[in-house]
Amino acid sequence: MCGEPKEEFLKMLNYTAPLMPKDKPRYLMGVGTPDYLIEAAIAGIDMCDCVLPTRIARNGTAMTWNGKVVVRNAFYEKDWGPLDKECDCYTCKNYSRAYIRHLVKTNEILGVRLLSIHNLRFLTKLMERVRIEIENDNLLNFKNKFYRKYGYINE
Repeated sequence: MCGEPKEEFLKMLNYTAPLMPKDKPRYLMGVGTPDYLIEAAIAGIDMCDCVLPTRIARNGTAMTWNGKVVVRNAFYEKDWGPLDKECDCYTCKNYSRAYIRHLVKTNEILGVRLLSIHNLRFLTKLMERVRIEIENDNLLNFKNKFYRKYGYINE
């Protein structure tokens, strides 16, 4: 989550983005949640950066195509599946949720590194998908489907 409520973020984003030069890269600092990144792309922002993917990794959290996974939770103690079945990152190809949980719980730095690798790959893939959806003039439809799947919209 960013520093302000989403409604305020959107209000400021939608006010300032049109004021930015269209012939230069438009940069938004401190935005790293999937929903804020999608909203930034819709508003015409070209680049964002944020410490969020690595910060939440340090707390044992992974971003997945089905929402956040907090591997510190006991629920994952015997979960031998990957962090995200839809992910092609090194972490998901080689390590289970249970093993990463063990690493995080025992303060092994490898756990944080594996989660960071995954989170950064997840956001890279998300933005690659956003680019494709923009090219196909389908970004708003993708946003709605993603929000439902990720858990931003409860039906």
